[in-house]
Order: sequence, then C-alpha cells, then structure tokens
Amino acid sequence: MKTIDELKKSAVRTLETEYLAIKKLIDFIDEDFASCVLKIYESKGRVVVTGIGKSAIIANKMVATLNSTGTASIFMHAADAIHGDLGSIRNDDIVICISKSGNTPEIKALVPLIKNMGNTLIALVGNKDSFLGQRADLILNCFVEKEACPNNLAPTTSTTAQLAMGDALAVALLEHRGFTSADFAAYHPGGALGKMLYLKVEDIIAGGVFPVVDLQDSIRKVILEISSKRLGVTAVSSSEKLMGVITDGDLRRMLEQDTDFELLVAGDIMNKKPKLVQKDMLASEAMKIMKQYNISQLLVVDGEKYIGVIHIHDLVKEGIV
Repeated sequence: MKTIDELKKSAVRTLETEYLAIKKLIDFIDEDFASCVLKIYESKGRVVVTGIGKSAIIANKMVATLNSTGTASIFMHAADAIHGDLGSIRNDDIVICISKSGNTPEIKALVPLIKNMGNTLIALVGNKDSFLGQRADLILNCFVEKEACPNNLAPTTSTTAQLAMGDALAVALLEHRGFTSADFAAYHPGGALGKMLYLKVEDIIAGGVFPVVDLQDSIRKVILEISSKRLGVTAVSSSEKLMGVITDGDLRRMLEQDTDFELLVAGDIMNKKPKLVQKDMLASEAMKIMKQYNISQLLVVDGEKYIGVIHIHDLVKEGIV
C-alpha cells in the first residue's frame, strides 16, 4: 500500500511526464503539419479518422472536435474497416490513421487498402519509420519517449500526445477557415455554450409581464405594481415615454428615510438613468452588465420603446452564468 505522499508524487510524475511529452510536440510541427491543414481545408470530401484500441478512442474525440468546428468528419474503427466499413470512405475523403507503433496487424492490413483506393493518408503516429509512417502521404509526428505508466506499457503519455496533436490540427483548421463565434453557435445550438452565443434578450424576457407606472402615480401603486409583477422592478413612464426605473431596493431606501412617503410619487424616487438593453442584445451580454453593476434586472427596449424586463433568474435558468 502507498502512503498519501507517495500517491501525490505518483500523480505529479504522471502530469510532468505528459506535460513534457506535449511540450516536445512543438518540435514536430513541420511542413507536413501545414500540408495536412491545407489538404483538409481544400478537400471536397470528409476526414475519416481511424485507429484501434485506445487510439480509436482518441480518434472518436478528434472527429467530435473537427465536426464541431466546421470540418466534416467520421470515425471508422480500424478492425471494422477490413470487415466492410471501408465502404464508408468516399473518393475525396482524407483518412487520418492514429497509431502509436504504426505496426499493429490491423493497421498493416488497412493501410494498403486505403492506398489502393487512392485516398490521401495522414499518419498520426509515434514511429515515423513504422509500416504506417513509411506508407503515409503525410505524417503528424506524435513520438513520446515513455508512457507515464511505470511499466511503460499502458497507453497514457502516447494517447495524451495524440489528443493534443488532434486539437492542434482542429484549431489550425478552425483559424484557417475563419470560423467565428457565430459559426460555433450554429454547430452548438444546445446546452449552455450554444445559448451563450445565440440566445438574445428578447428570447427570454418575462413573457407578458410589463411592469410600468406613471410618473405621477402614488408610492402605493408603485409597491402594488412591483409586488404583482414579481420582478422586483417597475419602469416609470410619462406619455408612453420611458422616464426611469424603481426597484425594490429604491423602496427600501425610501422607507429608511424620515420622509412621509404618502406625499411622494413615482417620479420622486425613481432612478432617472436606468440600465437599458436592446432586445436583440445577446443574453450573455445582458448578464455581464448585471454582474458589472451588481443588479438583478434590466429594462428591455426596442429602439427607445420599453418592452419588458429581463431578470437574472431567467438567465441563470437558461444556463447563462
């Protein structure tokens, strides 16, 4: 059994080993890497990523990253490829084969078949002189000196290096393509990430709730309006023109003073410079404003017309934090 300190040292050794291996990959970013980016960018087909064992898991992750950043990709398991899945490869597709050794039986069986089909073959490989490395059109060098596993057996450092090289390729393609945040939103419509990039204020303003009082309305009416609409705020208008805002905080501060509030009207206690957001602003930007000014609501306008309120609770409910 290991002591607590020994376990911590083991974790540090693993992270240091993998960190140094990833750092070493910088030396392997060469003309072949740039050519891979250009080949994929200019291709009319897809990227088919294949591998076996742990490399197949990395291949799946690479496919997910490429697809999510605008490069159409599919995964093909190397073992299944030689039993029928080769039919998924089209004429214009580019094949990326991931392997640490480049010499496994499945890879040796698969590579000649891909070459015979005439597709560009990119080897993401740990051994450039391997069967795979020697027959590939382009090489992404993922050589690592040793695995983090103390027996130098379990794929650890090697798969981390493969993962990092795949990310480097995907990001280089993303930047070469000029992939924008709007493009990202189109590929990620679900979940918090997508909402951060496409959900607008008008999409989540409190439906049908439109708290507003007149400039000359009594404080009693202000309290009733804020209470009934349950947003902690009301707009103040005059002749349909937005004049200011009153929050429940403004009411508390009024009550802390000695003034007889029965003699006051809405215009006496309103904030004449309310924080406003346009209806077509991203909801994530509205959240930034709330955080900046430490407030819970914002009045929403369409041009100069007041149309509702957006509350921090609505944003949090949508996963925008």
